[in-house]
This record gives sequence, C-alpha cells and structure tokens, in this order.
Amino acid sequence: MKETGADMGRGEPAEYGSWVGPPRTLGRTGLAQRAGSFYGAGTDDCWTGRLIAPVHVLYDDEWGAEFVYRQPRDTAQALALLGAVAQDSMAGYACDGDDHWTAEVSATGGGSGAGSGPAALDRTWSVSQRAEEREAAGGGREYVAYIDGVLAEDLRHYLLWLSEGRPADPGEPLPNLSPCGG
Repeated sequence: MKETGADMGRGEPAEYGSWVGPPRTLGRTGLAQRAGSFYGAGTDDCWTGRLIAPVHVLYDDEWGAEFVYRQPRDTAQALALLGAVAQDSMAGYACDGDDHWTAEVSATGGGSGAGSGPAALDRTWSVSQRAEEREAAGGGREYVAYIDGVLAEDLRHYLLWLSEGRPADPGEPLPNLSPCGG
C-alpha cells in the first residue's frame, strides 16, 4: 500500500545499510524536505552532505541532521547526491521516494510533516566563527532563493512524473499545484 506524506515517518525504520522504506524519522525534517526520489532522515550530524552535494543538502535545526531540499535534475547532480549518501554513517538517506510520495502531498509543496526547518536560516550562522556554519548559512540563502524561484516548477514536473511515470515532453503543459503548495 502506498503511504501518504502524513503516514511517512510512522513505519518501521530502514535497515542500516539498506534503502528499504522511509526511515521513521522522515517527519523530523518537516516542510523543508521536498518530495522526490531522494530523501534523508535520521542521517548523521557530521555535516558531510553539503561538502559533497551543496545544491541539494541542508541541515535541520532541531537535530543537525541532513535532508534533501532540492532533487537532482541531471546525472551529475544525482551522482553528487549519491556521494553525500555514501558518506552518511547512519544510512539515513533513501532514493525510493517515488514509491512513497503521492501526487496529493507533492502538490502542496512536498513537505513531509512537522519540523522546524533548516538550521541554515539561523541568522547567527552568517557571522559564526565556524566556517561550516557560515557555509551552511549560504545554503540557507540558496534554499530561500529556490523556494522563491523554481521550486513550483520542479514540483509540477514531479507531479507529472508521479501521475504519468514519465518526464514532461518539451512544451507540454504541467499539472497545477494546489493553492496551499504554490
């Protein structure tokens, strides 16, 4: 049975070293986690993800865990994100999101539940003595720009992928998002 976004995070935890099912902590990353094939929850907090895939990974402000805020658009980006996945000692990433997300949840922005969002939005990080926090603050600014920029288009492409099982043809009209999702 296909889980909805509300159900995600309530199942059994993924086995360490495998990508079976959404980890039970998926809901911890809240609305920052974006619908798509890749996701991370219950990841380590060693801050390696942004070193490898800075265009895709941020840190949650409650636990410092990594999560995917932007899905890869091409092979090079997917390989970068897989590199971040390989560095995660907690095996908290997965790439089977297509088996769990529904069009209804994705159309509202792809959030995965309650959570406090990216730590990189903490304004003190911009002036931190720690280089990692300053870098992550830059990621927070990229995250906001992504939300204000192409997130809606990315979600519309993902809706078509979920409903049709294929990418959009050039010039093809994309599904509409719900009023709550942008």
